[in-house]
Amino acid sequence: MRVLLVEDDEALADSIARALRAEHFAVDVAANGEDAAHLGETEAFDVAVLDLGLPKIDGVTVLTGWRQAGRQLPVLILTARDGWSDKVQGFKAGADDYLVKPFRIEELVMRLRALVRRAAGHAANVIRCGPLSFDAQTGQFELDGLPLRLTAFEWRVLSCLALRKGIVVERLDLLERVYEGDADPDSNSLEVIVGRLRRKIGAERIETVRGLGYRLVEVA
Repeated sequence: MRVLLVEDDEALADSIARALRAEHFAVDVAANGEDAAHLGETEAFDVAVLDLGLPKIDGVTVLTGWRQAGRQLPVLILTARDGWSDKVQGFKAGADDYLVKPFRIEELVMRLRALVRRAAGHAANVIRCGPLSFDAQTGQFELDGLPLRLTAFEWRVLSCLALRKGIVVERLDLLERVYEGDADPDSNSLEVIVGRLRRKIGAERIETVRGLGYRLVEVA
């Protein structure tokens, strides 16, 4: 899962980014509204965390621009503005959730996971694919009831496939959601990650669709 974090307070942005990366999210940070508007319209993200009081372009204007451009990524507004009128303005602009500072990072993580899960069309927290299960609220994968130990990159790939189980996920789409914007992955890096996942969950569970990408399939 890849997050666009829009926050002009450098120390806070760094703290949030480190916490999200510890939960296996890929995080791109924008410190002003102009950069945020550009990234949100040109890059692939699973969810965005958006402050309102930003340099250059304010958060509501950024969000309005994304929605007018047809960008459907879930957006959580994270701001110190706790007034009812601010919340109404944010939701009218197209926000999916609203969290007021100060906040607990655990709550932010849970809200982001819930937004991504719902955007993928899943009502229940637990997504099952045969004996493989993914608790989208806690981020935990299990195989035959036993927890899976995954690296951050493995988790990002498998969570993307699990959220779209049975559907082919294009290779480029996976790459965009696994790596942060400043990364320069080797051309074979995705294949290496998929190979490691197949050894952990069973090769038959991740199907290669030649010329397109990968699909998580249900195998007993």
